[in-house]
Amino acid sequence: MDRRFDRAEFVGRLRGEFPAIMASVLNCNFGTLQREVEAVEAAGAEAIHLDVMDGHFVPNLSFGLPIVEAVRRATDLPLDVHLMIDNPAQYVEEFRKAGADHITIHAEVVADPRPLLDKIRSLGASAGLAINPPTPLAAIEPYLQHCNLILVMSVMPGFGGQQFNDVAIDKLSALKARKDVDALLEVDGGVTTETIGRCFQAGAELIVTGSAIFRHEDYNVAVRELRAAAIA
Repeated sequence: MDRRFDRAEFVGRLRGEFPAIMASVLNCNFGTLQREVEAVEAAGAEAIHLDVMDGHFVPNLSFGLPIVEAVRRATDLPLDVHLMIDNPAQYVEEFRKAGADHITIHAEVVADPRPLLDKIRSLGASAGLAINPPTPLAAIEPYLQHCNLILVMSVMPGFGGQQFNDVAIDKLSALKARKDVDALLEVDGGVTTETIGRCFQAGAELIVTGSAIFRHEDYNVAVRELRAAAIA
């Protein structure tokens, strides 16, 4: 694996346009996974988001390395792998080998995330730190300068299609206002045409959405409507 994260290159791949729509495949049709990935890429999604769940940290099981590998074969888009698992340190190297460009771990499961964030970057990927709705920003303040991206969850992780929690707006706004935060800001959970505008205005540059795309009958229209709603 010789794909290494470079912020300037990544932003360039997004054509300098934010927000970047990151299609979460959790809600796609896995029976036609390659076609689904190709379809959202053709629709204009800038990256693919993959939620890896272990049934322990979150009350759900999703998928693991084989799906990440399959998506990597299906697209050259950046793969944003969100590890919703209790023991991410055991797996970050394998997910990197499987094709992850971005690897995000949860602050709630690592007492001191800095060594693992450093390890992810040493593998050539970008390192992300996620926080759930109840987790205050104070919990990650010592690590803000060690992240390439910060993922603000707007739902409790585990299941798609949940209702957006406005606490994410407050956190995004606070992070955007900080002079010591250079990380890309990402939001995930309950993002629709009704909520994406507030996310973007609050500072989210990377917008993860699954149901709003994959439950739409036309992915091209879905992505277009989301982008229009974001900048309206």
